[in-house]
Amino acid sequence: MPVIKPIITAVASVPVATGGTITTTVTPTVTRYFALVDEAMIGADSITMPATSFIDDAEAPVTAFPALTGAEYFNVYINGMLQQLALSTLTTTSLVLDTTDVPAGVPVLLEIASFTNTASVITTQPTISAPVITIIS
Repeated sequence: MPVIKPIITAVASVPVATGGTITTTVTPTVTRYFALVDEAMIGADSITMPATSFIDDAEAPVTAFPALTGAEYFNVYINGMLQQLALSTLTTTSLVLDTTDVPAGVPVLLEIASFTNTASVITTQPTISAPVITIIS
């Protein structure tokens, strides 16, 4: 006896999502570090300021700068003037200024803004329709 295989043709609608609310909270953290350029920091083609030469907002000594992961940015101010980002390099151990035109005794402010404290929550769940399946044959 032969086996009869049924052939069924059907179409389905695409599920649709409506509504729903996502709340994102961004809480940036800004830290500032202060130091004065001294003669020992001025090299032949740059100024290297060790992290240990800085103090923080609470006037506490700094042992290291935070590592930048991509969710942060930093600004450098020399004598109160914002500098181009390309003119400085920041590591956890030092700030290097690509200049020698800054005399000893000039204040340098390093500002680091971190956006790692960001969270998103679905505060209202969306409504998702079930697909409608229609059998043609």
